[in-house]
Amino acid sequence: MEFTKIILALALTFAVTVAVADQSPLPSTRASRFLQANNPRAAGHCRRNGESCSVGGGTTSFCCGNMCVNLATDHNNCGACKKKCKYTEDCCRGECVNIAFDKRHCGTCDHRCLPGYFCVYGMCNYA
Repeated sequence: MEFTKIILALALTFAVTVAVADQSPLPSTRASRFLQANNPRAAGHCRRNGESCSVGGGTTSFCCGNMCVNLATDHNNCGACKKKCKYTEDCCRGECVNIAFDKRHCGTCDHRCLPGYFCVYGMCNYA
């Protein structure tokens, strides 16, 4: 009886090991030169902080940390390089705002509440 339990435990351990090992490996973060033309992470690199660069669609952005970013909407570079918005804030027009209570950006960027209404929990005139 004891021998059967040991064999069963070994069989279960083997089955779990095979199931875990069968998962496909994570993709490499390094892309070959052949694939860089189709890799969205490969595009948008720049060399000098503060220089202007163009991202697809013709939108103008700036170089921050060797990446082209839009300072008007980037949560980690809001209005300036390395100016990170708090967890409860969003980057609207280069300014960190709390979209749950800001009547100029209520619930989302550029959604202005009507005059006399307040923004509460991301909705104009809640309650």
